[in-house]
Amino acid sequence: MPTYEYECGECGNRFELFQSISEKPTQECPKCRGKVKRLISGGCGLIFKGSGFYSTDYKKKPSGSENSTSGEKKEKPSCDAGSGSCCAGGSCPEKG
Repeated sequence: MPTYEYECGECGNRFELFQSISEKPTQECPKCRGKVKRLISGGCGLIFKGSGFYSTDYKKKPSGSENSTSGEKKEKPSCDAGSGSCCAGGSCPEKG
């Protein structure tokens, strides 16, 4: 629901009212009961309320944390294809 701004023609009182779009404009000043006119204002399309955004919104991930939890990069062990010395139990994945 929008906020409308009014001004009294008799006492000059300016005030705002929170009204539904379908509601008729008010005709009476709350101070002197004089006739009021609704003013044209730029309004505000967006109002932020509350303490802010969640801390997880748009948070950047630390660099190098794609697959590692401790921050260390794990390297693939080099293989002496065929010798079996690099693989436990002699079963080498590089060995055909």
